[in-house]
This record gives sequence, C-alpha cells and structure tokens, in this order.
Amino acid sequence: MAASTHTVTNQVPPLVGYDVFATDRALTEAVGRHIAPEILPEAQRELGELGLSAGSVQAQLWGAQANENPPGLHTHDRYGHRVDEVEFHPAWHRLLGHAVSAGLTDAWGRPAGHVRRAAGFLVWTQAEAGHGCPLSMTHAAVPALRTDPALAAEWEPLLTSHVYEEGLRPPSQKAGVLFGMGMTEKQGGTDVRSNTTRAEPLAGDGEYLLTGHKWFCSAPMSDGFLVLAQAPGGLSCFLVPRVLPDGARNTFAIQRLKDKLGNRSNASAEVEFDGTWARRVGEEGRGVRTIIEMVAATRLDCVVGSAALMRQAVAQAIHHTAYRSAFGGLLIEKPLMRNVLADLALESEAATTLALRLAATYDADTDAERAFLRIAVPTAKYWVTKRCSAVVGEALECLGGNGYVEESGMPRLLREAPLNSIWEGSGNVQALDVLRALQREPQALNAFLLEVGKARGADHRLDAAIKDLLTELADLDAVEARARRLVERMALVLQGSLLLRWAPPEVADAFCASRLGRDWGSAFGTLPHSLDLASIVERARAQDR
Repeated sequence: MAASTHTVTNQVPPLVGYDVFATDRALTEAVGRHIAPEILPEAQRELGELGLSAGSVQAQLWGAQANENPPGLHTHDRYGHRVDEVEFHPAWHRLLGHAVSAGLTDAWGRPAGHVRRAAGFLVWTQAEAGHGCPLSMTHAAVPALRTDPALAAEWEPLLTSHVYEEGLRPPSQKAGVLFGMGMTEKQGGTDVRSNTTRAEPLAGDGEYLLTGHKWFCSAPMSDGFLVLAQAPGGLSCFLVPRVLPDGARNTFAIQRLKDKLGNRSNASAEVEFDGTWARRVGEEGRGVRTIIEMVAATRLDCVVGSAALMRQAVAQAIHHTAYRSAFGGLLIEKPLMRNVLADLALESEAATTLALRLAATYDADTDAERAFLRIAVPTAKYWVTKRCSAVVGEALECLGGNGYVEESGMPRLLREAPLNSIWEGSGNVQALDVLRALQREPQALNAFLLEVGKARGADHRLDAAIKDLLTELADLDAVEARARRLVERMALVLQGSLLLRWAPPEVADAFCASRLGRDWGSAFGTLPHSLDLASIVERARAQDR
C-alpha cells in the first residue's frame, strides 16, 4: 500500500498541556470577584497548579484508564469469608489522591473555602468526573456531623484532611477518610420517608444495629456512610463505619455493583445491613432535617459538576473548530458554526457564574445569604443540570464523526451529562422543593428577588422578565403542574441578572436577547445574527492567549 495514502492532514491536535483554570475567563473572573484580595493570590496559585495538572497528559490518561477499567466487586476471599471489597484501577486512586491533596474535601474551615473548593472541583473534574462523587459526599458530610459535636470532633479533621489513604482500616489509623451516603431504597427512591431499614437501639448512648438495604450506595469503599433508617422515634440519621474501632469489619454486604450508563469509574452498589453497628447523628425522628444540609451541599456540587462538564465540552468544540478546515476555511470562522459555539459558550458561562455565586453564599454565611441558598440551590440544580446534556450533545456534534469516537473523550462527557440531573433528586423533586420554599419560607423568596433586583434597570429584557415572573409568583393556585416552567424562569432571570452585573456586555446582551427576550429558536445556534458572536467565542476559547 502506498505510503501517500496514510498522509494525515486536517486533523486537530489534542487539547492538552494547558491550564484549565487560567484559560477559563468566566471562572477566573468569578474567583477574583468572590475572594478577598488578601487571600486571592494564594487561591489563584493553588488553582493554577490544579489547572495545569487537570490539563496535563497524565491526568487525561488517568481519566481514560479509570473509565476503561471500571471497579470490580469481590464479595468473598479464597476461603469463603465475606470481604465485600471493591477494587479500583490505580488511576482512580491517583485522581482521588490529587483531588484530596488539592483541598477538594476541605471547604468549611478555611477563608473563602467554598469558592476555592468549588472552583477547584470545577477544574479538576474536567479531567474525570466519576471520582467527584466521594469528594462531594465527603465535603458535604461535615454540616450533618456538626449536629453532634462529639462526632464532628472525631471525624471532621479526617474528612477535611489533605491526605488520601486507600484501604479499609480503623479511622484512628488513617490520616484522612472519605464518606458516602445511603438514603434510597428499592421501594422508595426519592421518597425516603418510606424507608424500611430498621434501627434498634443498643445500651450504649447513640448506638444502634441496622437491618435493611440501600438501593444506591456510591463509593462503597469509603470509610463511613451517613444513612437513614427507621428508629423507634421515627426516621433518623446514622453514621455507619466500614471498619469498627477494634479493627473488625462492620456488616456491610455489597450485593452487586450497578451497571451504569456513565460514571463508569465510580462504583455504585446495592448494600445489605444485617446487625450493622451505627451511631445516631442528631435526634431520633429528625433524620431528614439532620441530613438536609448534606443534601444541599451535594446539590450544589451537581451544579458545579454540570458546569464543569459543559465547560470541557465547549472548550473541546471551540478547540476543534479552531483547527479544522472545511469548505475553504476554518470551521470557527463560518458564521453558522460561530453562532452554535457562541450559544454553547453562553450556557457554559451562565452555569459557571451561577455556581460560583452560590459557593460564595456559603462563605458569607449570613441569614440573608442562607435564605437565598434555600431557594437558589434547587432552582440552579433543576436548570443547570438539565442544560448539561443538551450542551454536551451539541458540542459533540461540532466535532462531527470524530466526536462520536471514544478517543475524542466526548462520548464519556455525554454519558456523564445526565447524572447530575438525577442524583440528589431529579427535576420534579427540585421543582417541588422550590415550591415548598415559596409557600413556607417567604424570606427565601425575598432574598431571591433582592438578588435579581440588583440588576434591574440594566436591561429592558431582564426588567420585563422580572415583571412576568412576579405575575406568575402572585398566583400559586394549581402551581404544581407548572412548577417546571416557573423554576426555569427563575433560573434564567437569576442567571441574566448575574451576567448583567459581571459578564462582558456582549455576553450579557446575547443572554438577555435569547434567554429572556426570547429571540431564540429551539436549538443551539439560533442567536440573533446581529450580536457580537465572535467575541463570545473567543472569550470561551481554552488556550493561552
């Protein structure tokens, strides 16, 4: 065969060896906006180091290896003893180790900790998203444990440690631990109040034995789990360690691992408890209230994780079109492709800006900000996670057939995209949670309206959208059937307000024209042609300039 037939032309170099943080203008600007000047240089240095690692050949290889070699379950050893261990590829441990050492489980006790962690989570999970699950649950377990000062004193230093140690050993023998959680059961799913797992009290204060099952238990090799079970006083929250203080294995029978659409590197298990020792967290009968702060924190991570997937997909699409030629020129210079890319970039920037604003709310920790979080987190979780699959799918199409091939990395992003919309409550659950806040917590709505009102007068399309929203909010009769429509409008108004305050004029103008002014079609690439689309695309390009 003639060598000339193997000449490679018009193929795109891989997007590798770049700083994932520094080349993301929306993210770097958000970090600069929300972190105090005296802390900012240190945070930028940390995030820059993480960004270079995330964009490296090594991290991309780890991500591919962890997904190509999914975890395997070993229920018994060679002699027939139950061991219930899940074996991960070494790449999984390297990804986790790098993440923990970068502080991605440490937000609650350091200045601007939530913004720094959210930005790092957004950067690092672009290398591989599956290992974000134990990172998220470990981070989110802290506020739940703080309802019991003794438990918090024992576990929080290990949860927020910057040291990752794999393997099952007593926590006292480890420099850092990871946590998971188990709430859903076969019969209930999101309806956790229908849980059937029983908790029988022992003589020791706060000690129980659990009997029952969990239908989804992610990262089963974690050191501890927060679970819900029915105690004599009602549904309660419990801490289940994998290894007991004396070194014995707690009863934690892993029945099987889920064969999932995406998130392949992460193990999700069905687990049986049979006389499993546990410590109660919080009061009996107050399990949902105890664990709700953990749920809220993981919901925010769903927003951040979706923003990360969108950012990586858009970065890959723009990179590809900047090098690929067709019909006499680079794809990125073609007006229709530029419209598609700009539209995708708008969605990505709006998601990033909102995610970091919510993280900053945690750092502020005032009554007003907590009220804002109550309604803004489920609103953002509903909308941003739903936009993720659409963005990733369109970005994949920008690469054409090359994007449909596993080597491009785009199929892995697409398989991962729906997860955050399902995890921690699907779309209907989030919409109904917003309705509960509207009906029961007027301070939450007031905080939301004060936030969006900060941009009133800046754009007539936002002003009109706020007016329409207030009309909808004034009539909550039969609201459940239109809850999704209402929450979507709330999310778009909030994103538009934030972009008008903080994004470049061309970005805010395009967002308001399309998402609020409704000069937009039903698919990406239908922005008004009169907008400054070239500047929007250039701003989103992931390369050093």
